[in-house]
Amino acid sequence: MFGTKKSKETRAAERFFKERKVKIHLVDLNERPIAKGELARFVQKFGLNALLDLEGKAYERSNLAYLRTTEEGVIARVIETPELLRLPLVRGGKVLTVGDDPAGWKAMLEG
Repeated sequence: MFGTKKSKETRAAERFFKERKVKIHLVDLNERPIAKGELARFVQKFGLNALLDLEGKAYERSNLAYLRTTEEGVIARVIETPELLRLPLVRGGKVLTVGDDPAGWKAMLEG
């Protein structure tokens, strides 16, 4: 699971898995950036715009809505500023979820 300790959605996902006694590995993106290959896996499944928190303050401050940049440029910016993402990014085997998605997490546990 990729998220930040300050993110309430990340804490909710952590709680969801702990209540079901599922061991998780949390990568705090403020301490360690997400690997480019790992991020590419989520981008490939959901698309870059689905990963971005378009309503968040970090997105507004970054001016990404107004910049003309390549997908690579946006990905580079996301790696250095994890607040731009809809957190948490959860991977369980081949199942991926983005954001607060209890239905997806349940499906991950059943699969």
